Formats: sequence, C-alpha cells, structure tokens
Amino acid sequence: MSTDLGTVADRSFFISNFRLQNGDVMPTAKIVYETYGRLATGGRNAVLITHGYTSSHHAAGRNPANRNLPGWWDALIGPGKAIDTDKLFVVSSNMLGSSFGSTNGASIDPRTGRPYGPDFPAITVRDIVAAEKALLDGLRVEHLVAVAGPSYGGYQAFQWAVAYPGLVDAIVPVVTAPKAQNVQSSLAELQARLAADPEWNGGRYYNTGGAKTVLTELRIEMLKRNGIEAALAPRYLDRESREAEIRRQAVDWAKSWDANSLVILRRGTIGYDTVKDFSKISAKVLYVLCRTDRLFPPSIAPGVMQALAAAGVDARYFEIDSDLGHSASGPEHAKWSPVLREFLGPLAATAN
Repeated sequence: MSTDLGTVADRSFFISNFRLQNGDVMPTAKIVYETYGRLATGGRNAVLITHGYTSSHHAAGRNPANRNLPGWWDALIGPGKAIDTDKLFVVSSNMLGSSFGSTNGASIDPRTGRPYGPDFPAITVRDIVAAEKALLDGLRVEHLVAVAGPSYGGYQAFQWAVAYPGLVDAIVPVVTAPKAQNVQSSLAELQARLAADPEWNGGRYYNTGGAKTVLTELRIEMLKRNGIEAALAPRYLDRESREAEIRRQAVDWAKSWDANSLVILRRGTIGYDTVKDFSKISAKVLYVLCRTDRLFPPSIAPGVMQALAAAGVDARYFEIDSDLGHSASGPEHAKWSPVLREFLGPLAATAN
C-alpha cells in the first residue's frame, strides 16, 4: 500500500454575502483548500485540518502551488497513516484572512475596486470557522469525524467543538489553548512594529513593495520562538550557517505573505474564549502540547484538562517530548502519531 498522496491541488470555494459575527457582510469570501481521500456515501467520514497563524492549508502531499514541498503534516495524513485517507476524506482549509489564496487584505474589495488593505473586515475565529462550515456544506460533508490542527488551527478546533457540537465526533487541538491571552497588547506591539517600517504606509503598500523588510525580521523572530534553531542544529553545525538558513527561510516566506494578514488574524483572536462554553462540547478531545513550547507551555495543561473534566468532556492529554518547541508536531510526528492513530481509529471505523 502506498503511503504517498502524490500531487494535490488548490481548490476554491466562494461564499456570497458572507455575514460576519459583527453584522458586516462580505460580498464574496473565497476559501482555498486541499482535499485528500474520498467522501463516503452519506458524507460522514470527513476530517477538517486547520492551520497555524502564518502557515498554509498545504498539510499533506505535494502541491505545485507550494513548490511541490510535502505538507506540514505529511507524515500524519495519507494512506495507512494516523489520519488514514484510505478511510477518511480530509479537507484542509486556508483561513479566511490568510495569505495563501483565501480572501485577505490583498484581495480586491468589490465595493471599491481596490485592495482591502487595512479596511479588511474585523473577522473573528468564529467567522473563520463559519466560513469552513460553509465550505464543508458545499462539499456535501454531513458530519466530521474530527477537526485537527496546530496553534491557531487548534483555536479553530476548540471553536468547532463549541459552535457545532452535533457535527463533530472529536477534536485534536495541538500546541494551542482554548482561549487567547494578551491579544490587545500583542496586537498593539505588532502594529507598532509594522508602522515603524517606511514601506508600511498605513497598510496601503500594494504599489510600494509590500513591507517585506519588516515581514522578514518578524518572521525570523517567530521562527526562533517556535524552535527552529533546535530543528536546524543537526544539519547546520555552526551558528552562522544556522542564522543564514533562518534568514533564507524568512525571506522566502515573506515573498508570499501579505503583512495585513498578520493584523487581520491576530485581531481575530480578540475575545476568543471557548472555556466558558465547554459544557456545549460533545466531541472527544485529544489535547496535545510540546514539552519545550514557549507559546503554549505544558504548564497550561492541568487547567485546561480540569475545565474539560468539570464540563463532563471526554478528554485525553498527551505531551510531545521534543526540543523543537511550537513547531514539533510535524517533524516529531513519530512521537505522537501512535496516540493520534489510537484516538481516531475507532471513530474512523464507524464513519463509513
């Protein structure tokens, strides 16, 4: 049996008159996505994969639009893998507001004929999940075996569990939390950093270079916080070569990222708190953190698990023993895929 999904392609879904949580209506919202496996008759064998803050929907296989590189959870998704595409239909959706094809700040506002820029609507995590729900409805998915994703993708997994409890059997939130902390201060700091770059121009930079200088520096800082130095150490033995590789990766990322997306998605977590709605959750939960993650350290796990237990939620916790921090879930797949396989196996067996 092959474990290679082979070539996968971007697909697009359009939502007309998409109403947001704040009452605003987007005339058109485009969602880009990938799929792996086949939807069973009845539409009940689907898994939704959600991605992190600055990553893409390219979770598995090789997509020419993403330089044919393997997806960030490629070792977890595919025939015979923990998320088994021989049994499951997997949808990996690009977030509304992200920079990899879905409607974002660089998209043309049909009401003005110009890029949205800083005038992009104030979407929330709830809106991002509602757009995913519309996408799944369009694909004739009737029920989800699971929603799984790391970091910001984990925010979405928790939101799915409280917003659509009857539609989801399980969630797998990874290196994440069920509520956001210190968003206002971190957003203000981000906006100040962007504003200090002469290329920023108040977020209206689409004819003036795209604010790539500040983007590159922010990306370098983010990669280091997320554990890239430990990941590169086996291949780049000296510090100078590691620094050069980190900068190369940051420059490459900045070429395809729209700076306004940093603000749009960070702002989208204001008020994000699913803990107060834990009593609505009927899904089983596999909560996964990493021993060395500085963004979502394991010290938060007891509080989360206690709150889930108090709400009567069937939840399990697993900690990835890795030095790779926030970025561990993909490269360290072997350390937690057996747990994921055991968790999803019984659910997948009854989904077809």
